Amino acid sequence: MEMTTELTSRSINAIRFLSADAVQKANSGHPGLPMGMASVAYTIWTRHMRHNPSNPEWFDRDRFVLSGGHGSMLLYSLLYLTGYNLELDELRNFRQWGSLTPGHPEYGLTPGVETTTGPLGQGFANGVGMAIAEASLAAHYNRPGHEIINHYVYAIVTDGDLMEGVASEAASLAGHLRLGKLIYMYDDNRISIEGSTDLAFTEDRGMRFEAYGWHVQRVDDGNDLDAIDRAIEAARADPRPSLIICRTTIGYGLPKRAGTAKAHGEPAGEEEIAGARAALGWEYEPFDIPDDVLEHFRSTRERGQEQEATWAKRFDAYRAEFPDEAAELERRLKGVLPEGWEEMFPTFSADAKGMATRASSGKVINAIAAGLPELMGGSADLAPSNNTMVDGGGSFQPDHYEGRNLHFGVRENAMGSIVNGMAAHKGFIPYCATFLVFSDYMRPAVRLSALSHFQAVWVYTHDSIGLGEDGPTHQPVEHLAALRAIPQLVVLRPADANEVSMAWKVAVKRKGPTVIALTRQAVPTIDRNMFAPASGLEKGAYVLKDVGELRPQIILMASGSEVPLIMEAGSRLAAEGFGVRLVSFPSWELFAEQDPGYQHSVLPGSISARIAVEAGVSMGWERWVGQAGRVISVNKFGASAPAKVVFQKYGFSVENILSQAHEMIVRPD
Repeated sequence: MEMTTELTSRSINAIRFLSADAVQKANSGHPGLPMGMASVAYTIWTRHMRHNPSNPEWFDRDRFVLSGGHGSMLLYSLLYLTGYNLELDELRNFRQWGSLTPGHPEYGLTPGVETTTGPLGQGFANGVGMAIAEASLAAHYNRPGHEIINHYVYAIVTDGDLMEGVASEAASLAGHLRLGKLIYMYDDNRISIEGSTDLAFTEDRGMRFEAYGWHVQRVDDGNDLDAIDRAIEAARADPRPSLIICRTTIGYGLPKRAGTAKAHGEPAGEEEIAGARAALGWEYEPFDIPDDVLEHFRSTRERGQEQEATWAKRFDAYRAEFPDEAAELERRLKGVLPEGWEEMFPTFSADAKGMATRASSGKVINAIAAGLPELMGGSADLAPSNNTMVDGGGSFQPDHYEGRNLHFGVRENAMGSIVNGMAAHKGFIPYCATFLVFSDYMRPAVRLSALSHFQAVWVYTHDSIGLGEDGPTHQPVEHLAALRAIPQLVVLRPADANEVSMAWKVAVKRKGPTVIALTRQAVPTIDRNMFAPASGLEKGAYVLKDVGELRPQIILMASGSEVPLIMEAGSRLAAEGFGVRLVSFPSWELFAEQDPGYQHSVLPGSISARIAVEAGVSMGWERWVGQAGRVISVNKFGASAPAKVVFQKYGFSVENILSQAHEMIVRPD
């Protein structure tokens, strides 16, 4: 089809009015961003982005992130127009029950949506994770004459994104790492929900990003396609991440609302949209796209098919010369674990002294790293404490993208979001680590990982008042409960080194996010010849042992570092003639997934005397102990003192467990 200025103009307007009409029909949504950024988005999607609407999963495609997820109709319009598997009726049903066009883009729901966005700044940081993933894979698998991995991450970011701290954290790290495959288009419309950005956001954003080490350009007119085009070409040629500041008008074309806060987050209204139609020469009814415009956009599909076919031929040549590397890369991209992966996980001998579970976690990571090249991660400047370094893996740095170890700096918020971006990109089982108390900084990312079913591993050490002398600022209390409250997130608090090994096995196997909460202090390595195997962790809770000559009269259950306490208490009670069931309870979520028969076999309804022991708030344990049960817990902040002292003062002692057990069961004759 011959391209004309008039056809280009109508194609851009098609984006604007599909978006505005869908918002109006839903009587809900954000028309301002799509109408203001339509020209920028058109230029990216039709002139620069390599993608195949017929195969949204083509690996070497460029990624597009709409970080300002409130402008979701911009993305849905582009997906429909360029020929993704998204019908026009889905746009008509924007924000309605069961549609593929929710209010904010959701990964795994709508074809072509690369990541879940909406909470501002998260998409910005996700893109950094995607760029890290691309750089790592390219460094490991590309060979001279065989550049099989070479794609960009494009994003539209907003004033709100740049205000969020997570974006600043991510931008700082991206600049340090010189992630030149990042090209972010900044919608500089200078309007926020409350009005002008002059109310709260007056810094020179360009200079800020230059200070981060970014390549910064300015496009004075966000409808100047040639200027946008030139800026993107210059960005692609620069080795630094790029921010292109595009001066736009929010709600472009609306007679009264354009350039005002009223254009942001509510339907424009029939009168305003009619005025915009007249002003922009759009003569078509709502959801009516002229054939030549649709044909023009749909040429993207044919071009994308050709691009993928060309790449496939290159990959075939690569496979012929490097069959092992090709097979490994394909396996990683499919999310298939290598043959014999279950045999990689170490077992640990019984040891009364034992080790901190953070230490055994480090040993597990290093035991499996060689056989799992997709395992990659790091810490928020706490690797020596979190034990997350892959020995000999090298550091991922601007001059060494082959490195396995990521150094996030003290940037927990961005760290979580970057890991999500790596997971969304595919080819990785990414992990990151910090102290459990600082999971608060990461909560938005952890929540989005659960919503998106990203396979991310969240390693949280120093998991209780057992942290000791650092005191209540660093001692997590409510954090396990807060993480357990997130749907679709599995929280594991292993009791010893062998449960740690099993926890990592669960995290590697499951297609979703996993928390592994670990101790600072040493815990015994349980003698599995005397107690049940640690494989019981896979079911969330399991019977360690029934002790005593009588059938169990009481159940003592615990997670993590408190399991040795119930084991000692159980032994003492058995010596007194009681029958006691000892239950290790590392994961509520996995146990809840088991069938009722298994649950009853661990926690029989006939045994109402139950005590749960965990160094965190009691919230939620009532589900497992029942109305007659008790919880030894921490329902206040911790204290600064040696760990053993804090535990004793807070009631985490064998004596306290015994005292409470005696109150619940009748002493045998």
